[in-house]
Amino acid sequence: MTADLRNINMKMADLHIHTRYSDGQAEPASIVRAAKRLGYETIAITDHDGVAGVAEAVSTGYEEGLDVIPGIELDTVTDEGIDLHILGYGMDIDDEDFRRAITELERRRRKRNAGLLRVLADMGYPLSLEELEKLHPGGYVGKPVIARAMVGRGYIDDYKEAFSPGRFLESPEARAVRKEPFSSREAIELIRKAGGTAVLAHPIQARGVGEPGSEEFYDNIEDIIMQLMSFGLEGLECYHPDQDRLQSLRFADMANRHGLWITRGSDFHGADYCAASEND
Repeated sequence: MTADLRNINMKMADLHIHTRYSDGQAEPASIVRAAKRLGYETIAITDHDGVAGVAEAVSTGYEEGLDVIPGIELDTVTDEGIDLHILGYGMDIDDEDFRRAITELERRRRKRNAGLLRVLADMGYPLSLEELEKLHPGGYVGKPVIARAMVGRGYIDDYKEAFSPGRFLESPEARAVRKEPFSSREAIELIRKAGGTAVLAHPIQARGVGEPGSEEFYDNIEDIIMQLMSFGLEGLECYHPDQDRLQSLRFADMANRHGLWITRGSDFHGADYCAASEND
């Protein structure tokens, strides 16, 4: 059964949260307890390409009296080569096909990571996959994990330096190392077949469809959304830290016109959920 988004008070919800089981830094239980203290009614744990932190979060939510929705964020690409992130809510995380897909995505990520580490080693910044996996209990390694490890090794002074234009993880050599693509259509169908609801995350981050916030951008992203709807997309993340008030209203209008659920998320990746929310 799909997640029933209609009964969620979105003003008291955060449906986009990352934990130490992907590229966040906090334990699922600590996030749940912090969200409860802050007065949230519903949250969703949406780690990248995995659900290892969901059971802990759901169990803690039950203890704390907070509704915790099983979630995931999938990195995808359209047939036209546009990178998009698809959020899934309310899936049966024990579904065999769903589990099989998660295992395959892990294989693709490990292959990509091996390529990135070779590039960094050639630059004179060696890191091992084993040490990176120790940074996260679920064994997840993404670019943010690599960036933090570079700080820990003293290669760079600040996490953001790893993403400097043309350098380190943003060098031409590193950018040429790509994961095997997972199509947006496949992701939406996977979520729906596991009983979940598919939502397009932070649409303002879409690249290659015009200057973000321009009329060309809105026209093109709406065309993409309509295509995704034909695959089973049911919602749009209209409220996100990267989207200002006017952009959020444009996306909300778009969602209303197409009958999509309007969702809200912090895209939290930090160590202290309370502090991050208080600083918003």
